[in-house]
Amino acid sequence: MLTATVNNVNLHYALSGPKDGPAVVFANSLGTDLRLWDELLALLPAGLRVLRYDKRGHGLSEETPGPCSIELLADDAAALIEHLGLGPAVFVGLSIGGLIGQALALRRPELLAGLVISNSAAKLGDAASWQDRIDRVQQGGLPAIAEATMERWFSPDFRAGGSDRLWARMLARQPAGGYGALCRALAAADLRGAVPALRLPVQVIAGAHDGAAPPEIVRATAGLIPGARFALIEDAAHIPCVETPAEYAAIITRFLEEIGHVR
Repeated sequence: MLTATVNNVNLHYALSGPKDGPAVVFANSLGTDLRLWDELLALLPAGLRVLRYDKRGHGLSEETPGPCSIELLADDAAALIEHLGLGPAVFVGLSIGGLIGQALALRRPELLAGLVISNSAAKLGDAASWQDRIDRVQQGGLPAIAEATMERWFSPDFRAGGSDRLWARMLARQPAGGYGALCRALAAADLRGAVPALRLPVQVIAGAHDGAAPPEIVRATAGLIPGARFALIEDAAHIPCVETPAEYAAIITRFLEEIGHVR
């Protein structure tokens, strides 16, 4: 296992591919760890230098005291990219990872060659809904929200076969304190006024059945960013890298090719 202490937090990460390969960084969703991307890796172009990491308070990364913000999470990502000497990288962020990517692109554009905003938007939810989520976790732990979360994360067809059970267990095993801290960060995050200033290549991806980031708000964010591409995956919900990995990988690969980030 690999860890690095950057930006005053110890982060767990995985790094694969040739040392001189073009870098792609993956930031996963709230309530998951870096294993979310496992099935996707073999479907990406050969020769990439791939970084996956657990956000603070998730997976095997350190849970830190005090308030958290999207800007702090973006600074974590920036520090890890710099520590590993990976920039300029393409950053692929899913859900809260997409907000982290937007904040990173605004704060440290020199570190990025491109940005994929997946199943995310410049603003996700509202303060009341996030506080309700926090209250439920405080009362019953993460298992108390597992069923409702699976309904948002995956399409009915995917769930019908019980394929969501593994992911429900992953959610339930995340640190409750870290989950709550990131919920508070999401409640406060609103980048709608800032993202029109982005000037890097951007690919936006939505899932037609997404109950956490409905496609209309994902598309609206794409409309705020000059030149952003938009793709809708008809058979996926919130976690297309799990539900439809081949189609998801094809969209990312096409984007990498269009911006010249693959050899």
